[in-house]
Amino acid sequence: MTKNENAYIVGIIAEYNPLHKGHAWHIQKAKELAGAKYCIAVMSGDFVQRGAPALFDKYARTAMALEAGADLVLEMPSIFAASSAEDFAACGIALLDRLGVVGSVCFGSECGNMEEISRAASILASEPDLYTAALKEQLKKGFTWPQARAHALSLTGDFDKELLDSPNNILGIEYAKALIRRKSPIRPITVLRQGSGYHDTGFSDVFCSASAIRKELEANASNGGEGLPASVLQGMPSFAGDFLEPAYPVFLNDFSTLLNTALLRMTAASDPFEQYLDVSDDLAARIRKELLSFSSFEDRIGALKTRQYTYTRISRALLHLLLGITDQEIMAGRAADYAPYARVLGFNRGASAVLSDIKKRGTIPLITKTADAGDLLEGTAWEMFQKDLFCSHLYQAVVSGKYHTRLKNEYTHSVVMKS
Repeated sequence: MTKNENAYIVGIIAEYNPLHKGHAWHIQKAKELAGAKYCIAVMSGDFVQRGAPALFDKYARTAMALEAGADLVLEMPSIFAASSAEDFAACGIALLDRLGVVGSVCFGSECGNMEEISRAASILASEPDLYTAALKEQLKKGFTWPQARAHALSLTGDFDKELLDSPNNILGIEYAKALIRRKSPIRPITVLRQGSGYHDTGFSDVFCSASAIRKELEANASNGGEGLPASVLQGMPSFAGDFLEPAYPVFLNDFSTLLNTALLRMTAASDPFEQYLDVSDDLAARIRKELLSFSSFEDRIGALKTRQYTYTRISRALLHLLLGITDQEIMAGRAADYAPYARVLGFNRGASAVLSDIKKRGTIPLITKTADAGDLLEGTAWEMFQKDLFCSHLYQAVVSGKYHTRLKNEYTHSVVMKS
């Protein structure tokens, strides 16, 4: 490829948790709208942004993404994949930008209005005095961060309430903000989200939500069911069953014992909870108070939830305690520009030219073999990569224990390749 072919590569930032028909449609639509020949997907690894394990492991999800039309799947560094919407978006955009080959990024939104998304992003990127004052005032009143920010934005820019309440709109605004702050030449494109809403749990639409699929699978597992129910397969592309048999889904409560053990060990070692990401002094005190409840992961979240702390915020905080993700690590990751390496999870053999061009024009190392990372990375980048390995090995340990099966580890699992 030559330099002017950047326009023919579109980026997507995703979790595919799990990949459903709407995701497959989005990949094809992104290529169409961008006039792109290739699609690069930056995907969360084994833990996701809402503070939970991915339903299926990253390799199964990568294989499905490639089958759905992605040409290259890269893993988002784990410390940001399980972080706030702001850090998640900043990392995804940084990774696409640093590849040096991406011309546009396409994301779904509930509004489908790029002009409004960009307008909101401009305010957040520049943080004018009116916005900052309104934000501080709302936080003082005890509102959650998302509520306070939405109110401050509405006062500053007269936005429709729906724009600031919908999860995909919020992520879209963060993507656009990250592009503005980086002064990136990547062009943002949004598509109107099709079918069910993000939190909808019904199967009435052609495109059901990932939330609906997760809920159905968890209910099936709770009732002793095995494999993938017909209702779940209905919401996924026709090829899904080929990549998820045997299916090894895991859920938040599968990590309950590990969380309880981690909290006990930290307490015994006088390891302060407050040093971990998203754990405020107040939340740390509440965690200590509930320390010996030995409840499930979800029950512990419920016991800690208050008006000030959303379910997702607490889930992320507890996950950060479990995975050992500290404030210091996040600050170091930001200082390293979020994505100091690009780890390949899988690629389409027909898109090998994309990999070649990234090697020529990218500004970060491209990792295709885990064993080679030590020679390619140093400092913060190496520490972040080590955390990725730890997170995936922890996930694999839970899957192996739950299903009494032996999985390949990060050193023995090959990059997924589609012929």
